Amino acid sequence: MNRSGLITFCGVGINVKFDVNGPSGRGCIDNYENGFYRNGIPIVSRHPNIVKSVLVGKKGWGLWVKEWSDGIGDGLFTKEEIMHEIESRGIELPKSMMDDFDTLIERRKCGGMV
Repeated sequence: MNRSGLITFCGVGINVKFDVNGPSGRGCIDNYENGFYRNGIPIVSRHPNIVKSVLVGKKGWGLWVKEWSDGIGDGLFTKEEIMHEIESRGIELPKSMMDDFDTLIERRKCGGMV
């Protein structure tokens, strides 16, 4: 999603430092998911552009899906408009992400805050 230009903002700055001896992109993402980079430990990888793109997409999805579901619940736009934008960029969402999106939309439509 980040490379397609759909989600380029995730609410926080993500800095990934290059180190030729650092972990691979996949290893760095695993470390991030396991909480290794908490408490100010810098994110370091031999694939910094890939890691940054993945982290912006992952964190950005959480931010934007909430905003989109709020907008849909308020009647500002439809789910179809959002899906058209996603599909027009050649993005295929996994079922788990679609389920998350649908759940947030339903909660918002029922008056619950997300």
